[in-house]
Amino acid sequence: MMMDMEYFKHWVLKEFNIDLSAYKPNQLHRRINSLMSRVGVESIEEYISLLKADRGQRQRFLDFITINVSEFFRNPEIFEELKNKLQHELLKNNGTLKIWSAACSIGAEPYSVGIYLRELTPYKRHTIIATDLDNTIIARAKQGEYSEQEIKNVKRQYLDKYFTKKDDKYIISSKIKELVTFKKHDLILDRYDTNFDLIICRNVVIYFNQDIKEKIYEKFSKSLKRGGLLFVGATESIYNYKNYGFEKASTFMYRKL
Repeated sequence: MMMDMEYFKHWVLKEFNIDLSAYKPNQLHRRINSLMSRVGVESIEEYISLLKADRGQRQRFLDFITINVSEFFRNPEIFEELKNKLQHELLKNNGTLKIWSAACSIGAEPYSVGIYLRELTPYKRHTIIATDLDNTIIARAKQGEYSEQEIKNVKRQYLDKYFTKKDDKYIISSKIKELVTFKKHDLILDRYDTNFDLIICRNVVIYFNQDIKEKIYEKFSKSLKRGGLLFVGATESIYNYKNYGFEKASTFMYRKL
């Protein structure tokens, strides 16, 4: 099975330009085996044949491996902390902000930040760049349509102001949509832009092995302005943050020194 998995990694890199060797091996094997079991195949060869033949299964694999789980204001109390940092620190020290939402999935996180900025500085034009590995999920993010589950943390005042309900979907306002630019980007293989005031990357880096994690944190540090913030997920902690030129700004935020 290990040999099969190595062959599968090479095939995925060639076919999708996704480097599975960056993922923690045990976790990756469990995820692949679970997915194969769900679609009823017993070998890597069978699974590759299925992925070659069935576009739906290709997308299912991409969604599964790129962990497209997100919602607005995920961990609301932590997001409230981000709002305070935006208001009392970043906006106080800068005229306009340059923000990167990395591995943005369905767009809920960059749009959440867009709502905060529209509320705090209604007449300023900030830059929010949102990136993901998966073109299909980027297309969905651009559409801006969400389920009740995905907007469950949105306060009523924001829901009434920035969303329109159509059937069972909530459609985000063009006032928020226009604040965010979506692009395809691979955290492992692509170059990083610079001069950011805030980088949001939550619940993604935890899936990578230690070497890749370290490279990503180094690149994030180089991409931030001095005084800029890195906002990570509620299950993450950068234990050796000083090695990357950070100080702790709060439990899930790190400031570039």
